[in-house]
Amino acid sequence: MKKQHLMPLIYSAILATGILFGIYIAKSNGITATPKSSDNFYINDIFSLIDKEYVDTININELQNKAITHILESMDPHSEYIKPDVLDDVNDNLHGSFHGIGVSFRIEKDTIAIINTIKGGPSEKVGILAGDRIIYVGDTLVAGTKVTNKDAMRLLKGPKKTKVDVKIKRRGVEELLDFTIVRDVIPTHSIDVAYMIDDNIGFIKMTKFSATTHKEFVEAVKKLKAEGMTQLILDLRDNTGGYFDQSWKLANEFLGRGQLVVYMQGRNRPRDEFDADGRGKLQDIELSVLINEGSASSSEIFAGAIQDNDRGVIIGRRSFGKGLVQEPVNFTDGSGIRLTVARFYTPSGRCIQKPYDKNYDYDIYERYAHGEMTSADSMKIDTTSVYYTLKGRHVYGGGGIIPDIFVPIDTTKATDFYVKCNRKATSVRFAQTMFDKYRGALASINDFAVLDTYLDGIDLASQFLDYAARIDGIKPEKGEWEKSAEYMMPQLKALVGRFSKLGDEAFHRYYIPIDDTIQSALKNSSVID
Repeated sequence: MKKQHLMPLIYSAILATGILFGIYIAKSNGITATPKSSDNFYINDIFSLIDKEYVDTININELQNKAITHILESMDPHSEYIKPDVLDDVNDNLHGSFHGIGVSFRIEKDTIAIINTIKGGPSEKVGILAGDRIIYVGDTLVAGTKVTNKDAMRLLKGPKKTKVDVKIKRRGVEELLDFTIVRDVIPTHSIDVAYMIDDNIGFIKMTKFSATTHKEFVEAVKKLKAEGMTQLILDLRDNTGGYFDQSWKLANEFLGRGQLVVYMQGRNRPRDEFDADGRGKLQDIELSVLINEGSASSSEIFAGAIQDNDRGVIIGRRSFGKGLVQEPVNFTDGSGIRLTVARFYTPSGRCIQKPYDKNYDYDIYERYAHGEMTSADSMKIDTTSVYYTLKGRHVYGGGGIIPDIFVPIDTTKATDFYVKCNRKATSVRFAQTMFDKYRGALASINDFAVLDTYLDGIDLASQFLDYAARIDGIKPEKGEWEKSAEYMMPQLKALVGRFSKLGDEAFHRYYIPIDDTIQSALKNSSVID
């Protein structure tokens, strides 16, 4: 019987996480040096024996963790043990909120550089500004100490209502500035941007499937429909997935009552089907879905449902191929596991999961090496695994979702100058410099046309070429900049424009003209005939 409601969180499909076998370790009742059979050694007994009799002092908990990790890794790529200090971060990323100071940052030259503050958040309230550098967190020096993102998160996150003292270096101010920030609930968003590309076409970029994804999506769609949206481009490129129930809810917005979204099945898990309930508000909206090799898990569930039901067109490159169902189990010590218990299948019967042999970790690299990223003819398709959509179109299994329209990576734009700048992240660092220089003006711009005029007026091209030569020693050869500029200038505008009030919207607007996948979506009908 098909289910109209979702199962609990146990069916969340989380990319590259997992945890469980330790459950059995926790049940140790004593030791014996003699196994009951030649094929069945009691792991608990072995650990107990080591703990009591081993010649040297040993951390038995650490040893158990290593054993659990190795056992799970040997079964499949996504069953995994997660230590207590990591599990909270994994969950925070998907729960829709966490406790912290309310900033986005990046590590720049061994320093925590604030990209922006969250509106209404703790840092904004005390006067911290985008472009500030954190020098001290409490008594800990974090500048010039090879601080990592993990280090910064550990120092800045903390329980609600707790305080953290920071010392800030601000451009134009000689002395360090002292701030006391009271941590609070900080929302995390799964939708980067939602705006109208033209009078009819809306664009939504979704980065993950968190606990709040469907709610965010409904709010974004309501806004876009009010602005005249009749077609939608949903960008799931590099969306690594998340909670399964959110992908079902998203597909449910587009599909008719009784249409199958996905089913799951495992050795000890009977086939479990999930249908649309017919209450979706977007059943008449034309839909294009963008995917690539970084689209995984819940992204693939959604794309597979849309494709197999002939509800929209899938554009881009073959998706990652992560279709294993993890059941989360949390332990009293704060650790946990994600144990693979089943596989996801698209409505036509395709298994989303790609084979996990010895080359699993190198699959994406091999796609590049074999030419799959640049040529559809080089794509490895298992032609023996043929399936049929609702309208009878051929689709193929073998792992991942193969798009209806293939869009290759364009390598012709990569001049030597561009490649050298990419390797040193010259453009990114230049953008930060421009923000420091023009912070006052950028912070006040919330209109795209005004922003574009302003960026043209400060001659970004000349400033970038000077920066690349002076800081990184990179100069274009004769005629090389003219060839590179067509592709690089929109990128530079996007990186600098992100520091305006428009934020990520400015970034994506500048990228549209040079984004071949979006351009393909704009040229092709989103309705499958």
